Amino acid sequence: MSFDFNAYLNRIGIAKPETSLAGLSQLQQAQLGAIPFENINPLLGLLPELETAALMEKIVANRRGGYCFELNGLFGQALDELGFAYQPIMARVRMGRNEGGPRLHLAFIVEAEGDSWLVDAGFGGPSHYRPLRLNTEQTQSQDHNQFRLREEAETGETVLERWQNGEWFALYSFDRSKVQRCDLDAANLVCTTWDQSLLSQNLLICRNTAEGWVQLFNTHFSRCRADEKISHSIDSQAQLNDLLDEQFDIALNSEQLRCLAERLALNQDN
Repeated sequence: MSFDFNAYLNRIGIAKPETSLAGLSQLQQAQLGAIPFENINPLLGLLPELETAALMEKIVANRRGGYCFELNGLFGQALDELGFAYQPIMARVRMGRNEGGPRLHLAFIVEAEGDSWLVDAGFGGPSHYRPLRLNTEQTQSQDHNQFRLREEAETGETVLERWQNGEWFALYSFDRSKVQRCDLDAANLVCTTWDQSLLSQNLLICRNTAEGWVQLFNTHFSRCRADEKISHSIDSQAQLNDLLDEQFDIALNSEQLRCLAERLALNQDN
């Protein structure tokens, strides 16, 4: 199966955008709002398939989400269709640490209107939902959120940071080393099988929009909007099913749901 651009646009709920910065921003926001980050397959020991046909079947036809290699893999196909010039990058997730781990996150540098922009439709956390201008360390505001891209001399990497709780919080860092398909295949395998990978050991589901973000980490659900945050825990398979449907628009079949509930040690009620 080849990439079906119209089916993809229907999945994210927009008409074909222009090949411009405004169109790029619309595309990123629409995918983030419609398709959640989720690592259900890796958590269950299933290696995600990165071929176009598999992405179309899982994410578009079956209305599932995915993690960065799947989500940005799909997003890259849309960039191709629209004729954007772009470069894949592999990033080191930091999440507040001074340095990152292995390069296990995929994102893009996209050229638009004479500038380079960091674009990402596949990060499992409260990150940017519109393109960020590279080659500047100035704070960039996106609604009630603030981001900056800081050049780090000791590593030669660019660090993406978000302002939260009165300080700059590092999300991930990257350089412009060339990314090959074998890099993606290797990182995909590591994320699924390495026992030190966050995504092989924990459930993480996230949807990130201009209004805020919702997240399920194992059995702990959080919703953040502007200065409001609510959270609660779930303890049953039924609650998990309702949450997946209502907050993330994910529908699992009965066997998938049972396996996930078992992995999370939830009560197997009906």
